[in-house]
Amino acid sequence: MSARVAVPKEVTAGERRVALVPATVAKLTGRGVEVVIAAGAGAGSFFPDDEYAASGARLVETAAELLRDADVIVKVQPPVPEETELLHAGQVLVCFMDPGHGLERVAALRDRGVTAFALELVPRITRAQSMDALSSQASIAGYRAVLMAASGLGRFFPMLTTPAGTIRPARVLVLGAGVAGLQAIATARRLGAMVSAYDVRPAAREQVESLGAKFVSLDLDASASGGYARALTADEQERQSALVGEHVAGSDAIVTTAAIPGRRAPVLITEEMVGRMRPGSVLVDLAAESGGNCELTRPGETVERGGVTVFGPLNVPSLLPVNASETYARNILDFLGLLIDDGALAPRWDDEIVTASLLTRDGVVVHEPTRAALDEFAVAPAKHHERDDRPGGDAKEAP
Repeated sequence: MSARVAVPKEVTAGERRVALVPATVAKLTGRGVEVVIAAGAGAGSFFPDDEYAASGARLVETAAELLRDADVIVKVQPPVPEETELLHAGQVLVCFMDPGHGLERVAALRDRGVTAFALELVPRITRAQSMDALSSQASIAGYRAVLMAASGLGRFFPMLTTPAGTIRPARVLVLGAGVAGLQAIATARRLGAMVSAYDVRPAAREQVESLGAKFVSLDLDASASGGYARALTADEQERQSALVGEHVAGSDAIVTTAAIPGRRAPVLITEEMVGRMRPGSVLVDLAAESGGNCELTRPGETVERGGVTVFGPLNVPSLLPVNASETYARNILDFLGLLIDDGALAPRWDDEIVTASLLTRDGVVVHEPTRAALDEFAVAPAKHHERDDRPGGDAKEAP
């Protein structure tokens, strides 16, 4: 029996991406998979309904009709309560889940018997690169962040020679050389800026320098598993602060990307450091969703202090919805290859990618850290609610 894959319309405010684009729908239907999609689901990313229909998808008008008989539901954002209530036992859900900041949602999916996969949990191994949605979206965020910085800065990025004299290039500092940071470096370099970058993982030096940027070095190693970084000790934080502060003061534009999965983003730039920046300088904080790398960052807002503008953008990939949807859809397509075989739903339960990304199954929270957090939540819900109210999110990038 052919598996039925459903694509709801994203309802989270500001979300313009869609989980499947017409090209990936065509690949699925070509494999014998039935695809149903909510009417207008691709409108925010400029993929019209008629293109989905031409690719073999069946369009439906209501969420209830869409989800009722679906075997697999693919989304971008986690389901809202109204969507969760429409799901039932045996269905498979694949999307970003943000389990650390949505324990009630995880519990609801568990109680409804939904098999949920969190794309944040896809392991960073070579075989899973094509399914790594965190990286695909982080790359888009890094690119867009530099454009935000360039448009907000009151000067050119490149060096220009004019009849009135030579204009020096802007000095750009990128904090965190993960996927988003490296894309930010490459984009700033393409725009002609002088770029420096800092990362607590010494292994990042080679990648930074290969892009033509200067690596800001500090004699410490905070590398952790999965390509991320561990939290720094108090002494390491003090040394880091002194080094970063020196470079912040001389920068025209700063892009920060540092985050630790499941935790608040580390504060790398204090209010005092911002006070030493030249008026007219800008800072784009890609870690705003998990609290921000700058002490002045306000998630979703733009703050000005002493002539310095601090941007705290949320859901940056959604600002480039066409390419963000295309890359995300390819991640989904490849992940579904582990769940669907010969057109039928047949998850490879012995595959390490499947087991690592599995969040709930058969009424049980399978992911151990989430289960432990949920147990704590059950004991002290008031305390957890207080913690949950912080801006949270994709912890997509680690320094």
